Amino acid sequence: MPRTGPKTVTEYIEAAPKEAQEKLRELHAILKEVAPDAREAVKWGSPVFEEGRILFSFAAYKSHLNFMPTGPAMEPFKEELAEYKTGKDTIQFPYDKPLPKALIRKIAAFRAKQVKEQDARWMYREDR
Repeated sequence: MPRTGPKTVTEYIEAAPKEAQEKLRELHAILKEVAPDAREAVKWGSPVFEEGRILFSFAAYKSHLNFMPTGPAMEPFKEELAEYKTGKDTIQFPYDKPLPKALIRKIAAFRAKQVKEQDARWMYREDR
């Protein structure tokens, strides 16, 4: 029998571990403020915001949440992100520390602008 997961962002947040829910709500509110016209969906098991293309995504894990704005959107903020664990396209925010709301807002706004002005892709190849 196929498993069914959350179908909406609200369902995703409500199904997340209790320690994650407050941070997820905070992150969701920031992203909604930055991209008020974006469509919200759950893709690949994670909440996404999209306007023609995926702008950003986020996900809850055991001890942190991941914000996924893509590597090119993170690049201009490399110095500000130095204190956080990052991956190619992701930033980890531990539950035991406050979210850097201003930084998240700046990165999300930069990504939204990239998508609108440069047709930036969600899935990209570095050799282009």
